[in-house]
Amino acid sequence: MAQNIAFGLEMLGKPRAEVSATTERMLALVQLEKMAGRKISQLSGGQQQRIALARALAPRPKVLLLDEPLSALDLKLRKEMQIELKRLQLETGITFIFVTHDQEEALTMSDRIAVMSSGHIQQIGGAREIYNRPANRFVASFIGETNFLPAIIDAGHTKLKAGGQIEAVGSEGRSGAVTLAVRPEQVRIVGVDEAGALPATIRNLVYFGTDTHCYMELADGSEVVARQQSPVSGDVGLKQGSKVGLRFAAGSVQILGD
Repeated sequence: MAQNIAFGLEMLGKPRAEVSATTERMLALVQLEKMAGRKISQLSGGQQQRIALARALAPRPKVLLLDEPLSALDLKLRKEMQIELKRLQLETGITFIFVTHDQEEALTMSDRIAVMSSGHIQQIGGAREIYNRPANRFVASFIGETNFLPAIIDAGHTKLKAGGQIEAVGSEGRSGAVTLAVRPEQVRIVGVDEAGALPATIRNLVYFGTDTHCYMELADGSEVVARQQSPVSGDVGLKQGSKVGLRFAAGSVQILGD
């Protein structure tokens, strides 16, 4: 295993003493010093990933490209390696370019994200900016779950096709048909008779452990998903077929660009 890490340094013609010292430092960095004498085949999947990282980091590149490095790992190990990668990046100071199709992975690991489609950059920004203010429908649908609602802007007022007027970010200076976006966690379920609430019918409830997803239908047939924190015991008090009212958190509804 130590020879595996040392290979790149040896190919660069580094002195033997430097190769040995760097190899030991890399083993310590990935916390595998006690396994230096083992063969790669004797390591777990996560340990093999750590050795691959140590081998790549040993020559101290200015930039390290990681192309889907965690895709073959199971969920638990992938979570562990995400933390490990963040620690390694902070300790080495090397710029990591991390390629992934896992949206959660992109949000949790990145300082800066570039969302790409068909070879073109759709949006560049921090995780919060990308998630809360997506530039267009592709970004909104690719990063996290999003509700898309048809609406019309008329005389400065944004009106849902399902009925009801709503405040939306980005409505200034626009008119005509638009698409609104709002994240499921920003949807509030209230009583059907509450003043100003948008009437909806619950079509399905899906329990995800920490969260329960409520799939609802508006008067025009549009679907809205609300994500609610699951109670410690019992159910969320909602039933399939129930009539409810919906509200959206202030500032959470956005008009999407093209």
